[in-house]
Amino acid sequence: MIGYWLLLLITAFVAYNFGSISTLSIASVFVFHRDLHRIGKKRMFISNFRRLFGYTGFLKLLLVELIRDLVPILLGGLLMAIKGHADIGRAFAGFCLVLGRLFPVYNRFRGSYATICLAVTMICADLSLGASCIIVSALVTWFSRYLSLGAIAGALASILVAVLVVDDRLLTMLLILTAGIVLLKNLPAIPRIAKKAEMRMSLEEDISYKFDETF
Repeated sequence: MIGYWLLLLITAFVAYNFGSISTLSIASVFVFHRDLHRIGKKRMFISNFRRLFGYTGFLKLLLVELIRDLVPILLGGLLMAIKGHADIGRAFAGFCLVLGRLFPVYNRFRGSYATICLAVTMICADLSLGASCIIVSALVTWFSRYLSLGAIAGALASILVAVLVVDDRLLTMLLILTAGIVLLKNLPAIPRIAKKAEMRMSLEEDISYKFDETF
């Protein structure tokens, strides 16, 4: 029994710390060799990043994010496989990973939407569960241009499908809990969206850099 809890503790420690690490920091050092934090924040980041690295750069950044999320989830599965509970290990690692993403210790517990973390966790639990999370989240985000609304929709879809397709009770509870914290974290955005005070995703190019050029 002690060994079981020790494996869970190791899984929690590794997954939470992986979730707390900024994807931009990892990509800056190992992929782009440039401090991505300095190319602009919020809307300006998206437009300036696209201008500098193109859509290929976005794919590279997404790959870094996916690898960062997959490593602790797969490790949690391998560790708990020792006790015959690989699926619980992956789900628990996903829960801790999402916690790290939403409340990162390295950024004073101020995190992001955790939509990708949630989707990866759901995929590792069940392909249909992951697919529903990705499709619903992507469609809502695309048509509304609100990342927070996409996160809420993805979390709701994950909870619904988990109840319908997952047979194991403990696994279902872990997945619902994981989606639930994403949902609760993003719910405060609803009043801001209603007041049109929430930041919307924009793919328009930022041209402010042109004012620094010599004509």
